[in-house]
Amino acid sequence: MTRSSNSPPKSSSGSSRPPQGVKFTRRTSSGRVVSLSRDDDIDMSGEFAGPNDYIDYTVMMPLTPDNQPGITDSKQDGVAGSYGTTRFASESQQDNNGGSSKMDRRMSILNSTNNKSMLLRSQTQDFDHNRWLFETKGTYGIGNAFWQDDSALGEDMSMSDFMDKPWKPLTRKIKIPGAILSPYRFLVGIRIVILSFFLTWRIRNPNYEAMWLWGISIVCEIWFAFSWLLDCLPKLNPINRSTDLSALHDKFDQPSESNPTGRSDLPGMDVFVSTADPDKEPPLVTANTILSILSADYPIEKLSCYISDDGGAILTFEAMAEAVKFAEVWVPFCRKHNIEPRNPDAYFSIKKDPTKNKKRHDFVKDRRWIKREYDEFKVRINGLPDVIQKRSKMYNSREEKKEKQLVMEKNGGVLPADQKIDVLKATWMADGTHWPGTWLNPTADHSKGDHAGILQVMSKVPEHDPVMGYADEKSLDFTGIDIRIPMFAYVSREKRPGYDHNKKAGAMNAMVRASAILSNGPFILNLDCDHYIYNSLAMKEGMCFMMDRGGDRICYIQFPQRFEGIDPSDRYANHNTVFFDGNMRALDGLQGPMYVGTGCMFRRYALYGFEPPRFMEHTGVFGRVKTKVNRNALHARSNIDDESQPLTSDSEVGLPQKFGSSTMFTDSIAVAEFQARPLADHKSVKNGRPPGALLVPRPPLDAPTVAEAIAVISCWYEDKTEWGDRIGWIYGSVTEDVVTGYRMHNRGWRSVYCITKRDAFRGTAPINLTDRLHQVLRWATGSVEIFFSKNNAFFATRRLKFLQRISYLNVGIYPFTSFFLVIYCFLPALSLFSGQFIVQGLNIAFLTYLLLITICLTLISLLEVKWSGIALEEWWRNEQFWVIGGSSAHLVAVIQGLLKVIAGIEISFKLTTKSSAEDEDDAYADLYLVKWTSLFIMPLTIIIINVVAVIMGCLRTVYSVIPQWNKLMGSLFFSFWVLSHMYPFAKGLMGRRGRVPTIIYVWAGLLSITVALLWISIDPPTDQVGSASGGDIEI
Repeated sequence: MTRSSNSPPKSSSGSSRPPQGVKFTRRTSSGRVVSLSRDDDIDMSGEFAGPNDYIDYTVMMPLTPDNQPGITDSKQDGVAGSYGTTRFASESQQDNNGGSSKMDRRMSILNSTNNKSMLLRSQTQDFDHNRWLFETKGTYGIGNAFWQDDSALGEDMSMSDFMDKPWKPLTRKIKIPGAILSPYRFLVGIRIVILSFFLTWRIRNPNYEAMWLWGISIVCEIWFAFSWLLDCLPKLNPINRSTDLSALHDKFDQPSESNPTGRSDLPGMDVFVSTADPDKEPPLVTANTILSILSADYPIEKLSCYISDDGGAILTFEAMAEAVKFAEVWVPFCRKHNIEPRNPDAYFSIKKDPTKNKKRHDFVKDRRWIKREYDEFKVRINGLPDVIQKRSKMYNSREEKKEKQLVMEKNGGVLPADQKIDVLKATWMADGTHWPGTWLNPTADHSKGDHAGILQVMSKVPEHDPVMGYADEKSLDFTGIDIRIPMFAYVSREKRPGYDHNKKAGAMNAMVRASAILSNGPFILNLDCDHYIYNSLAMKEGMCFMMDRGGDRICYIQFPQRFEGIDPSDRYANHNTVFFDGNMRALDGLQGPMYVGTGCMFRRYALYGFEPPRFMEHTGVFGRVKTKVNRNALHARSNIDDESQPLTSDSEVGLPQKFGSSTMFTDSIAVAEFQARPLADHKSVKNGRPPGALLVPRPPLDAPTVAEAIAVISCWYEDKTEWGDRIGWIYGSVTEDVVTGYRMHNRGWRSVYCITKRDAFRGTAPINLTDRLHQVLRWATGSVEIFFSKNNAFFATRRLKFLQRISYLNVGIYPFTSFFLVIYCFLPALSLFSGQFIVQGLNIAFLTYLLLITICLTLISLLEVKWSGIALEEWWRNEQFWVIGGSSAHLVAVIQGLLKVIAGIEISFKLTTKSSAEDEDDAYADLYLVKWTSLFIMPLTIIIINVVAVIMGCLRTVYSVIPQWNKLMGSLFFSFWVLSHMYPFAKGLMGRRGRVPTIIYVWAGLLSITVALLWISIDPPTDQVGSASGGDIEI
């Protein structure tokens, strides 16, 4: 407690003591105040004991290991006089009381002879001294004690020992409150018990009147219980994480003994963007993504960006060239005004006030100018197809004229009538040369599957020192702003007939090799072309985990996927928040989240197939027995394994065989591993690197280096190597992302889920029902392929945690639930058609079990919504689309997967289009498009049959002599359960509101009633008593 006053001291008749500068007191557990100073005891029984209290500082000394007033021995007395003068009062009070002998008194703050070790205990986490630092309104210091004479502190101690900041972790794990998690786990256990009793009761109480109906329902319910168990068990340990960007800045970007200039000591970052078809992935969308990367808040000289154009399209190439040109003004503008987000299209589409929190007087002028420049940039991008066609036509006409002149010169200036001028309709670049990629009129050596490798460095390696801008009348005033932009390269790997290019996985591996030659960033950020950086600090947030203590065991950082352009009701659960905020957050409490294709920061060394330096092996029942395995980097290099066996025993001889023939590439592996290590700035940091090791400038690119990079993206480079098998992105599945992440976890690596306060990345998702179902079909087909491959979690190593293994098992098993789901969706209709039910009747036991299961599921869902942070509506949308996708896409995926395994029929998929609908006035025009697909057949059949069955069941019961209302109510309940889940699908088939004529609904209702009455006429209702005329119905 500190009290002071600026008023002069007042005289008091009852006080003969001279004014005192400072008093030290300690409050005991009973509340009594004990003086620690050499003055008489101070009476502080009241808060305002007397006017003299306001002329002095009274410092409350908390009871700490450094402050034990009850201990008086020779050691303490010997230390008491060895410290310099203390200053506790303000400067003015020191001037007034400067001659007082009490201001020259020495105070011992340590009882230990090892003073320095005591002061630095916070470095070793034995005792955090910062908790006990306290202050007055006077001069600040350590405990408000400032020593003027540093020599008085001792020979091995100086003032810097007190002022040094303690070691701080870069990340923090935040556990879910026990008030939420404990009831959640308890309810999961209760529901497991109730399900066990319920299924046992169902098996022991068959419905002898409809054994077929009872048997089908029992099989389906047992599978649903098993599927729910696989989905729920990995969710038992969800956690949250937070990062400390200020600590990252202090460690890597501040001047220190090892970094006197204050340059960034962060490792390099290579960002990969993949695209394949400019018709389905508009170049403007890709260009905006590239601009958001180039302007990200990361050290410019450490950042490199690569785009993989797997189609080899000149349109993408020239769009990227335009993007780099526009980046020269857009990137400095973002740095000058701290723009968020740094995707131009997203920034200029924000509806809120753009001047909020902007303080520079020239912001409005700059924004107006850059907006005009961006509009012109968009016009240039949109006009590129016409420009390329006109240019190619002009050059082809010129070549045709040259060919005619040659023919005429050979024939004496006359063109023979039968002479045919045949000139290739080539696609030309702006410099007047043939485009080496895919031509507008495809021909041999210039088609999508047959073209040369292309590598163009569009933005060179930036200067190591900042390049400051200046005031330019034609553009913006960038005075004091670094105008450098990161390196950017366009990559299109070579493709030739007869080679399996392995789709996206092959393109990613080609970029891995090319980037290792050009920049060799130890970390790789993978983005889709429509996923841009929404938070410019996202890469630094991920780097906090990689550079923290234990970060050398992390193979990748997965960020949640966030989407824009989704309809407000999220009809088809496109946001997928249940998975990204629920399942993935829960996996973070195990061995880490799965890799989901985009928004993922990889450790390059882990992509190469190496083992982590340390990992755990799990044995025993449920993996309860843990064994630590420590391996240094050199030993891990000789154990590049797939599941359990090393690829080769000799690391030096085996490298060319595994990684290819490029020695430049193999030499880069050790460099990437070293640069990816965290700082060795604390004794608890293992496998660290010394501070300041990454301050060396990057060498400029030369011709041999670029030539080597082109060689490693050739189609023959992967022959007789382990690329795609054990190294890089794994081949053989349309969901190469999940398989690649599984292989890393299987080697003992762990991953981290990074949820930032501001979304790290944002992208687009298909809101059209057809496109959404095709997307789910691709994912489910990949899961079926995983189930029938060696990547099945049944064959995982002991390095995979038990619950992590369960989650990967669920990935391969969940599509097979579609068989049971489709059958179960037909059961209500079959019950209504037959007049029977899955049980003999709605007795007390059945209704009690049903009620308990429903209550448990509701409470579990509410608690899951609570700890995951999702909305209840989002949870319900996810349940609805689970039924829609399960009865359509998942069913087809299982059939296609079985055909591939049994008959060897390959599965091909189309790219999900990123372009919007033709109706530009409606942002959600795609939502109302109805594009027929065979995936609609099964859900549509379920809806029609259930609607007809409801009408028929009601009529059957009404016309029965002895109506069985209990069976009707049970069947109606389950039928309405099915129809409520199918509502978004039915709404999607109706198209835009108001466009479906009313007569359609009338006809559908009449048809349903007619079919129901016809069925009753064919199979009239009967009763158990047996009435002679109970089933006759006249229409």
